Amino acid sequence: MWFKNLQLYRFTKPFEYTAETLEAALQTKPSRLCGPHEEMCQGWGSPMGRKGEMLVHAANGFLMICATKEEKILPASVVREHVNERVEKIEDTQARKVRKKERDNLRDDVMTELLPRALSRTIHTFAFIDPKEGLLVVDTSSAGKAEEFTALLRKTLGSLPVIPPTPNEAPYAVMTEWLTKNSHPPEFGVEDECELRAADIEGSVVRCKRLDLGSPEVKLHLKEGKLVSKLALNWRDRITFVLDENFAIKRIRFLEIVQEQADDVEADDTAARFDVDFSIMTLELSLFIKQLFEAFGGENIDALDEAA
Repeated sequence: MWFKNLQLYRFTKPFEYTAETLEAALQTKPSRLCGPHEEMCQGWGSPMGRKGEMLVHAANGFLMICATKEEKILPASVVREHVNERVEKIEDTQARKVRKKERDNLRDDVMTELLPRALSRTIHTFAFIDPKEGLLVVDTSSAGKAEEFTALLRKTLGSLPVIPPTPNEAPYAVMTEWLTKNSHPPEFGVEDECELRAADIEGSVVRCKRLDLGSPEVKLHLKEGKLVSKLALNWRDRITFVLDENFAIKRIRFLEIVQEQADDVEADDTAARFDVDFSIMTLELSLFIKQLFEAFGGENIDALDEAA
C-alpha cells in the first residue's frame, strides 16, 4: 500500500467530489474480466483488493482509488509467426503477392483466433486525491501509465481538470547547484546516487551509485559543465527518493521512523491496518510534497492560471 513512486497532477479547479459521490461515479465503471476477444479492459477496483468492497478509501480528507487493467498476453512474435505462415501459404498456392491490406486482415483473423486462448495479467495503479491541496498523486514511475490513469478517471468523471505542476526553478539547475556548492535546504540531504549529463543534446552521461557525491571526481564532472539529471535525496530522515529533471519522484522508501510510527498504532484487522498506514503515508507525503516545491522556488502559479 505504501507508494513507491509519485507522478503529480495539480487540479486547475477545486475537486468537489466527496467520498460518497466519487464512489458513485467509479461504480459506473467497475473492473471486470476481459471478454474472449478483448485485448484489454479497464475499470475501478477496491484499493484494498479482495479484502475491500468500496472503490474509494477515505481518511483525513484524502481519497484513495485504484485503477485495474486486465490485458491479454499475446507476444507480437507469435502473432507475426502465424501471419507469416498464412501469407506464405497464400503466395505458394495462389502464386501471387499478399499486399499490406490483406496482410492486415490476416493479422486480425489471427488475433481473433488466439485471444480467447491467451493468458492475461492484471495491473493495479493506485492514486490518492488531496482535495484540500488540489493534488492528484499517482503511484507509478511511468509518465505514460500516469496519463493512462488520468484518461480513465477523466472518462469516468466526464472531466478532469489537471496538469502536471512545475516548480519555478528548473530541477536540473537546482540539483546541480546543490552538488556544486554542497548546499541544500535543511529539510533535505543528498544521498549517494546521481546521474550527470552533458549540456549538449548528444552529450555523455555519467551514473554514480554508492559514491560520495562530494568527491573530487564528481566535482570534476560538474566543473566540466555536466548537469544533474537525477539525484537521490533524503527528506528529514523520514523518506528517501530519487528526483529527476522532470520533477518525477521515484523509488520512494519510508524510513524506520515512519514505519515505527505506523507500527505503534494498534489495528484489530486488515482494514484497520490499511487505514492506519494510508493515513500516515498521506500525511507524510502531503508535507513532503509541499516542502519539495518550496526547495525549488515554489510552484509555477502562472502555468496553473493559464491552464485554468
